[in-house]
Formats: sequence, C-alpha cells, structure tokens
Amino acid sequence: MNDISQMPVMSMPISDFEAESLDAGVLAFVGDAVQTLMVRTRLALNMGTKSGEMHRAQIREVSAEAQAKAFRNIEKLLSVEETRIYKRSRNTHTFSSRHIDVNDYIVATGLEGLIGYLYLTGKTERLTELMNAAYFSANGDLTGRD
Repeated sequence: MNDISQMPVMSMPISDFEAESLDAGVLAFVGDAVQTLMVRTRLALNMGTKSGEMHRAQIREVSAEAQAKAFRNIEKLLSVEETRIYKRSRNTHTFSSRHIDVNDYIVATGLEGLIGYLYLTGKTERLTELMNAAYFSANGDLTGRD
C-alpha cells in the first residue's frame, strides 16, 4: 500500500456553508491533524518498524517544505472552489520562524486549510485523490520530499 488509500471518514460531515464560515486557521488546524493521521497510518501499515523511525519519516513528510512541494504537484488539479479555499487558508497565519522558508510556510498552511475543508465536508474521496497526486508519482514512489 504505497498510497493513501484509507482515509478516516468524518462521521457527521458539515455543509460547505458551515465549513466556509469557519476561520481559515481552524481549517488549517484540522487539516494538519488529518494529514498527520493519513501519513502515520500509511507509515504504520507500510513500515511496521520502530515508532521512532516512523515518527522521523512522518516529520519529513509533513514539514512545511514537503507540504509546499506536494501542493505544487496538485495545484493545477484543483477546482475553482478548492483554489479559493487554499488561497483563503494560506493568508491566515503570521509567520515568525527563522528555520522555515516563509513561502513554504504560507503554501503549507494553504494546503492544510484545503485538507481540513475537504475532510470536514466529507469529501474524503477527493481528499484521497489529491493527497495521492500530491505525494506519489505515477509509479507509486513518494514525492514531495527529498
């Protein structure tokens, strides 16, 4: 299973209207957790190794740099609505770290917001499709990180 084929399903999805009424920072907060869960699930099922090794692999995949690269892999696949959600989310946070590129951080926050939106509205099939396109090449190799 070299893709993200099992996505946790929201038991009671909210409407698009309800999701859009949430602060974009809230969408990014949820999206960060959902993406981390997706990556951890895939690593646990594929690596089946020590938790420390899986944790280090997860950190590499969910870093702002990796998320920015992953977003660039799917940017052209987004619908007008998804692009709007991404743009709204990327403009929510103030940046204060010296260790992360500000542009990567902004793009990563936008991606997290989009993930949160798709998850909360129950669009898990689309979320899985985008995450697979973002992180995996056509032959199943992991992309979006070095």
